[in-house]
Amino acid sequence: MHRDIISSPCDDTGVPPPAPASEPTGLEGLRATWRAVLGALVFRGACYAAMIAAAVWNELRPAPSVPDAVLARIPYVPWVARTNYLLWLAVYLPLSVALLWRAPRLFARYTVTAGLVSLARGVTLLLTGLGPPDPATAGPGIAGHAPLDAFLELLSPWKVFAKDAMAAYLTKDLFFSGHTATTFLLALYLWRFRALRAPAAAGHLLVVASVFLAHLHYAIDVAGAYAVAFAIFALREGWPPRRGANV
Repeated sequence: MHRDIISSPCDDTGVPPPAPASEPTGLEGLRATWRAVLGALVFRGACYAAMIAAAVWNELRPAPSVPDAVLARIPYVPWVARTNYLLWLAVYLPLSVALLWRAPRLFARYTVTAGLVSLARGVTLLLTGLGPPDPATAGPGIAGHAPLDAFLELLSPWKVFAKDAMAAYLTKDLFFSGHTATTFLLALYLWRFRALRAPAAAGHLLVVASVFLAHLHYAIDVAGAYAVAFAIFALREGWPPRRGANV
């Protein structure tokens, strides 16, 4: 099972150059690229840990809430706020697995790019000092908890998705929106696959809508996520994106 080969332009003689070898997909592709995939996942995990460390440190300093012209016109929906991270997981996991199956090497490259976005988010968290956009609905925050304990719980997928550790500990991890950046970046990498464009775009828009309905981020956090994610994608892949780049 291989990806379709893209037709190449003809040279001066009118004869098309030899077609490039197609990238293996599925199990064959995973066997050929498992080292690159594993290395990319380890890199992304380390970047995520660095971002969480920055987010925990950010919780320890005071920060003001500021007015938001968009959130002021959007109602807060409690059930969306309670299920926000599960919705992100339901959108993100199937699409990322689809990318891994269709193009393992591209998945590895995407995963490295996602790690760089996490690092950029950690830096912007340290550079900004915003309080929760809706203090009345924000979680209790880190007060009364040891920062190291909170950090370790935030590294646990079980604590994050089953126990809602993000909402419990983090109220100031705002600029920029991770929900928006991760699903937008994934959509950019999936866009070359026509069959995956609609689900990637629909899933991304659903996640962004949930961010606003949960009053999870300021509007500027969402706008900033698009800017940073696209900039890092373009630096890695070019614009329009190059094909066949190595990890």
